[in-house]
Amino acid sequence: MSVSLQEVFMEGVRAQREGDYREAESAYLKVLEKGGREAFVYNNLGIVYYQLGEYTRAITQFRSAIDLQPSYVAPRVFLGASYLFLNKIPEAKKELEAAVGLDPRDPLARLQLAKVNDKAGNLIGVTDQLKILRQLQPQDPDFAYQLGDAYLKLSAWCYQEIARRKPRPARAYQTMADSYRLQGRAELAIQTYQLAAQADPKLPELHLSMAQIYFEQGKVTEAIREVENELAIVPESKAARELKGKLQAAAVSSEPRQP
Repeated sequence: MSVSLQEVFMEGVRAQREGDYREAESAYLKVLEKGGREAFVYNNLGIVYYQLGEYTRAITQFRSAIDLQPSYVAPRVFLGASYLFLNKIPEAKKELEAAVGLDPRDPLARLQLAKVNDKAGNLIGVTDQLKILRQLQPQDPDFAYQLGDAYLKLSAWCYQEIARRKPRPARAYQTMADSYRLQGRAELAIQTYQLAAQADPKLPELHLSMAQIYFEQGKVTEAIREVENELAIVPESKAARELKGKLQAAAVSSEPRQP
């Protein structure tokens, strides 16, 4: 690209940074018309159209950039995002998976792929991408929040699947109670664990879960009752025995001292 075209291109970059997208569009088109047909020029013009919400026009530019430079990740990411806005899910998924394949550490590609999976109802796919993003950027609180939210949605989906397939009702109640517990809704979790225990009095882990919640709430008497119920079902439960020891120690320390 000639020096004069480079100057025009940088004028477009400046205008784009300042939010003057039509001026940026004009500059990039001028560069292309004068022979500066470089992948990065098409990509920048595509981003301008993307920012303007003109996704069909953006797709054309991103395609041109990829044709010139197939290994160029950025236009594939924005191409996938453009398809997502147009609700073309298979096309979006294809391009974003290609982008992740080219650069597995690109956070924007993985975030957009998570959005595509969410749109497609693939909650496992959403969780998988957010787990990787969390590993790539462990200090980012937004990724931590999104991953937690994805786990909650996945838990609710698992419950719905269990209910839809109609297994023993106790398992459905247990899954729902686990979800409530993750959400911090302790009382609702207890009520739902109790429903599960009524449906299947011999199902392991129900009473242990209730005992753990009661212990966290400082309700030692209730916790001891539930851990004894758990040990009656699973006498070899190491977790239940350990919790019982903690509860007994807590009960002794709370007894009033004799004068």
